[in-house]
Amino acid sequence: MNASIKPSKVVVIGGGIFGVSTAVHLARLGVRTVLVNNGPLANGASGRSLAWLNSARKRTEAYHRLRLAGIDRYRTLAVRNPDAPWLRFNGGLTWDADDASNEIAEVFDYERELGYHAQWLSPERIAGVTPGVDASTVTRQGAIFNPGEGWVDLPSLIGVLAQEYRTLGGEIVTDAGRATVDVESGRARGVITADGMRRDADAVLLAAGGDVPAIVAEVGQHIGDATPVALLVRTKPIRHPLKAVLNTPRVAIRPTPNGGFALDSAWSEEEVSVRPDGSYEIRQSTLEGLLREASRVLEGNPALEVEDYGIGPKPIPGDGEPVFGELPSIPGYFVAFSHSGATLGLIAGELLADEIGTGRRHQLLADFRPERFSASRR
Repeated sequence: MNASIKPSKVVVIGGGIFGVSTAVHLARLGVRTVLVNNGPLANGASGRSLAWLNSARKRTEAYHRLRLAGIDRYRTLAVRNPDAPWLRFNGGLTWDADDASNEIAEVFDYERELGYHAQWLSPERIAGVTPGVDASTVTRQGAIFNPGEGWVDLPSLIGVLAQEYRTLGGEIVTDAGRATVDVESGRARGVITADGMRRDADAVLLAAGGDVPAIVAEVGQHIGDATPVALLVRTKPIRHPLKAVLNTPRVAIRPTPNGGFALDSAWSEEEVSVRPDGSYEIRQSTLEGLLREASRVLEGNPALEVEDYGIGPKPIPGDGEPVFGELPSIPGYFVAFSHSGATLGLIAGELLADEIGTGRRHQLLADFRPERFSASRR
């Protein structure tokens, strides 16, 4: 534990769910906090996340435990905001391809052993449990329905948290360009924004999505990085009975607050190309293909139209596990870097704020420290 006294001021870099959640939790603790972002809030990965709240399939016990705590915080939030169109717990339905990779039976047994609420459904039973699915597209091995899962619209949630943060006296600086963590005498001393303005701090949280590994590399720190470029497509609103999140072999689907759907898939991500100037290009055939795959698994096979889409890095650490906490050799320099931003957004912000504010390390984050990437550990 490097921190020894309660910081009088903290600067958070990043206007996504990890940054805003940690900032508001720090403000609740009475810590003076400034949040800086390189554009408007939610302009990065949080703005193009499927945002499925789950701990489905197989993962390490520690990761499963952390995700369950994350879902628990959303349940509390849902009770306090029962009419919010941006947070719903209508379950998740998953099925696999009809080939050797199909693990539905194995995953069902695994989830049941963990006590994770799971129901195995044959195709003919799906309509009676979770409406809106074209059951003819479900493979013969059946599907798993997880009643406790849900979804959140992260930009909406970030807006709600930011409003509370400002009410508590927190400062938000948007369009600040790329920020640099100022390290002096071996510890974080503040943040310098692109315009040269320096903001002193006793601690800094770097929550800049897929840029985290490159930024910490500037001060000689290594965090494994497997960040790909991802695509999220949002459709125009339609009247449709689907309420659950669908995770299918060719497309993942969740409802959106305005009555449309958010769509992504592994294959469509692979069709995104990066131009020489660093911008992204997506073919019209890819967008149409994703709409077609979504229509195929939805009841009634509705005609879907693109409302908008987002392309950019999807933060994934090199070993797939989250990275949370203080850098081992730079006191006061904290990081948040994870693929499961939606599920972990509230719990990670709560635990990181507590660690920054008190100096006490939380056991739930013990397996996710950045020091696991240090040279001696590697």
